[in-house]
Amino acid sequence: MRNAIILLIIMTLFAGTVIFVSPQPANAQTYLQRVRGRDGRIHWVRVRKPSFYRRHRNRVNMAVGTGAGALVGGLIGGGKGAAIGAGTGLGASALYTYKLNKKRRHYRKVRRY
Repeated sequence: MRNAIILLIIMTLFAGTVIFVSPQPANAQTYLQRVRGRDGRIHWVRVRKPSFYRRHRNRVNMAVGTGAGALVGGLIGGGKGAAIGAGTGLGASALYTYKLNKKRRHYRKVRRY
């Protein structure tokens, strides 16, 4: 009897998690953006969501730099070297992300003839 109750609890938890793993509908990948048309009216245009890297560029760059520094430091100096390498990698990736290679926004001129 005890095994049956445990099995029932596990199956209930499993069935509850199926909702979270099911694929999202296609409209979750897009959103509506307000655009003023040439006629002066406001139109709603469906646009795609930016990629994961475009949305989280700084975090991804910092994580990759920290991981690479920890890997190199671990290979050279063991556990203590991994900690030192992670700190060095974090500093170098922060320097690269925020000072050397800043994000630039590209504005395109729209010509209306």
